[in-house]
Amino acid sequence: MVKTIGTLVTYLYNAIVTHAPSRTLRKTFLRIWFRKYGTGASVQMRCRFMNGRRISLGARTVLNFGTLLDGRTFPIEIGEDVSIGPDATILTLGHDPQSPTFQTSGGPVTIGNRVWIGYGAMVMPGVSIGEGAVVAAGAVVTKDVEPFTIVAGIPAKTIGQRNQELEYQLDFRPWLR
Repeated sequence: MVKTIGTLVTYLYNAIVTHAPSRTLRKTFLRIWFRKYGTGASVQMRCRFMNGRRISLGARTVLNFGTLLDGRTFPIEIGEDVSIGPDATILTLGHDPQSPTFQTSGGPVTIGNRVWIGYGAMVMPGVSIGEGAVVAAGAVVTKDVEPFTIVAGIPAKTIGQRNQELEYQLDFRPWLR
């Protein structure tokens, strides 16, 4: 019964609520559904979620349009002041390509404070991204990313370091609230 309700809630959000041009409606729904929805967090239209009960968003975190968070089996923990670009994907579950029975495999995803994930980037199951790291647009993160590291490519590799004296707080104010 609980699984059926969870499936219904997921369908309701992904099919209807995410398309509503009302940030207040989305925020109200997600505050109830998510494990944690931080103060000042912002979720744009067309974001999709699988099992919001395993998803935590920190304060002032921004999920841009089209983001997909897959919390089906393992949790996704996203820190404060994180900016996730449009059409980014964060997965916690996949399949073992060597398994003769197509066995699932995966793990939790943790994203530290003040991380910036670019447009269309993908974070694979079981990955941790350290504080202040940057994931370039289109990158596929298959391994942990150290704090304040800039990664790019498929698979993502280190291309630089970010300033460690970050003090900003995101203050996203979309015109459609």
